[in-house]
Amino acid sequence: MVHMSESPKHSFIGMFDSGAGGISVLRACVAELPHEHFRYFGDSAHAPYGDQGEERIRELSTEHATRFVNEGAKAIVIACNTATSAAAQHLRESFADVPIIGIEPALKPAALAGGRILVLATEATVRLEKYHVLAAKYGAEDMTTVACSGLVELIEAGNLDDPAIEAYLQEKIGHLRGQVDNVVLGCTHYPFIKKQITAVLGDVAFFDGAQGTAQHLRRRLEEFDLLAPEEQTGSIEFSSSIPAQVSLYQKLLDMT
Repeated sequence: MVHMSESPKHSFIGMFDSGAGGISVLRACVAELPHEHFRYFGDSAHAPYGDQGEERIRELSTEHATRFVNEGAKAIVIACNTATSAAAQHLRESFADVPIIGIEPALKPAALAGGRILVLATEATVRLEKYHVLAAKYGAEDMTTVACSGLVELIEAGNLDDPAIEAYLQEKIGHLRGQVDNVVLGCTHYPFIKKQITAVLGDVAFFDGAQGTAQHLRRRLEEFDLLAPEEQTGSIEFSSSIPAQVSLYQKLLDMT
């Protein structure tokens, strides 16, 4: 185990999500920072966070962050929109010496692209104040928000070709076909079902916060002088509150 006091640049970046969704963020971070060591924890036993109360989300997030810090993490990425809204500020206050990077729905780039916007998110994300602040700041006049309770569970089941996913989407958003230009994927699980969303809505542009999070992570590591040296070979280590889910994490990471 590498502790920050020994060699902070060579230490790892801890990343957590309520389950498999954060793999979409991990992929972007690995592409942006290929020399870094990443440890990814999926809390699949408590997925989805979008159905949890704010206090419970904060409690779980603090538990994960504390474990990473105790293991010597040099930075922490909250790879979950809901947990970012509920817990990021609390974690930054609790671990002031560790860069804490979150993710938020990509409303700004979707708005800048112009056109009609559909935001897909969890119940908790659309309920929390941070989302309403973002929507007020960047939301276009023609913007529809749909809370997708139950969709994370379908994705966590691991069969992305399950007809139940497309059937769910058809029921939830099928009536919007031809009425949407840009889709904001406000949950890190949703990038894995772009094909199914396209089948239901038709040709749309997708926006999610993964790339922005990866770029912000780089900036914060540079600010703290924590970037791994280029001669270091990066690595990824998975763990989960449901160990059997690790195979799904690897499968999603390997998706093209």
